[in-house]
Amino acid sequence: MGRAERRHRASTRLHRAGTTPPVHLGLTGAVAGPPGSRPGLRRARVPAGLLDPIAGDPAEDEELAGSRDEVGETRRRAARRRRLALAGLALTAVVSATMLVAMLVNWAPGEPAAREMTRAERDRLAAMRVTNYRELRAGLRVMVGDASARTDLLGWVDWARQLVYLDVTGPGAGQLRGLVQATPTVLVLRPDPAAVPAPAMPPLVPPSDGWRLPTDRRLDPVLNLVFALASDRPDPTDGLSGRWVGQEQVNGETVDVLAARLPGAGPDGRVIRPPGAGPDDGGVPGRGRPPGDEATRYWLDPAGRLHRLATSLPGIGPVQVQLNRADRPTLRPVDALGGRVGLPRALTAAERERWRGLPARLRAAGGAAITVTAPAAIGTNLRGAGWLSWTSGSVYLGVTDLDADGRRTLLRRDRTGLAQIEQDRAGDAEDSPPLPPPRAGWRTGPHRSEALAPLLDAALRVARGSGPPGGVRRIRGDKLAGSVVDVMEAGTARDRVRYWVGRDGLLRRLELPTRGGAWAQLDLTPGRVPRLTAPR
Repeated sequence: MGRAERRHRASTRLHRAGTTPPVHLGLTGAVAGPPGSRPGLRRARVPAGLLDPIAGDPAEDEELAGSRDEVGETRRRAARRRRLALAGLALTAVVSATMLVAMLVNWAPGEPAAREMTRAERDRLAAMRVTNYRELRAGLRVMVGDASARTDLLGWVDWARQLVYLDVTGPGAGQLRGLVQATPTVLVLRPDPAAVPAPAMPPLVPPSDGWRLPTDRRLDPVLNLVFALASDRPDPTDGLSGRWVGQEQVNGETVDVLAARLPGAGPDGRVIRPPGAGPDDGGVPGRGRPPGDEATRYWLDPAGRLHRLATSLPGIGPVQVQLNRADRPTLRPVDALGGRVGLPRALTAAERERWRGLPARLRAAGGAAITVTAPAAIGTNLRGAGWLSWTSGSVYLGVTDLDADGRRTLLRRDRTGLAQIEQDRAGDAEDSPPLPPPRAGWRTGPHRSEALAPLLDAALRVARGSGPPGGVRRIRGDKLAGSVVDVMEAGTARDRVRYWVGRDGLLRRLELPTRGGAWAQLDLTPGRVPRLTAPR
């Protein structure tokens, strides 16, 4: 190998390694290097017969070109593999996301891992009814049944005064659609068949008229359950069994869900036993059945306050109760339930004077126009109007039974007893009876209007200065037709009569409880009355 060839190969290796070839001074003294590497310098000419140190070997150029083609093909294959791998990853991600969405759509939460209640949880459940009783009142929403048979009850409960005030709606409300007020012993309804089906809170001040005793009693077990949620003493924890089901968020608060038995003892100490319940119910939640037989769930917060209850009552179906602790106004019972609760006290000197002079003032007035509202019994709701004469000691009324279709009774009460005439009621005829009173056609004997006899007798006796035995006390102050009155009660707990005496000393209303547990009212407007001819 000659010197020129060795020089040429060395230059080629330096060029491949990226090293700048050495500078050679040619014949013209110019710098020789890679073409374009030194602008402004000219490459020296190589004499004929000499090897150009810059030029490459043709064989090696072909080898180099082949190597470059191989590297490019390798790079193209690697890029193709990368594209295939990315496409596979993207497809896998799409399939995984689709499967995840399908799982989330079709997934239903199973029963949480339940366990026996701890000692602290049993104590909270045992004290739950006392907590309700001490907090007095709460907003109330009850859903009874489901689907087309659902009945919605929306309103308030006052556990301290034992009163529930609700608006009843829903597709299954039926004849109970309207306003309801109830105590543990009696329920009165103000029906409203045209009410909208959507649940709504009842008016805070209830209407004063139109209340009656309904014949439909299917809400009684539900209301008994609501009243049984409060008590003035805690339930015993010994034997109290149940399960902790889980935790949930209610109104932004974490509560425990406990499964136990229904509360069995009401605030009055009576045991509530729905139809089909056995004699071993025991009267407290969780007592009387094995732990696996709890069908009622309580949503209790850490303070032992009940927020929600879900159960099932025999003959009624599922029942859900929700309590709103922030909505707790003071409730006023309607007159059919005895009216607003007052503070009974002894009469003052001025009140005693008005009470003692009441009979003489009534005899001086001679008589009064009267209206009667008497929810006497289930299925017997009487309303009437007419006149009362203290002078002749007689009463003449036209009475309508709200539960009877198109019938009116003319009723007369005097010293000989009670007599009536049954007749059809024409159209929108007034309740007041025709004048003069019929002389013939009067009959005696059993009749639904007999429920008014105690009320009419009490109104006639007061002018004679006689009334039920026992002392007289003032129950409360009130208003009637814009006039201020004192509500006075005489008699015992079993034989009570309330007298609404105006500040002018005249009787404006007389009340007494009926056989159905409600209160009947006889309103009076003292003044001249027509002559009430005695019947034959």
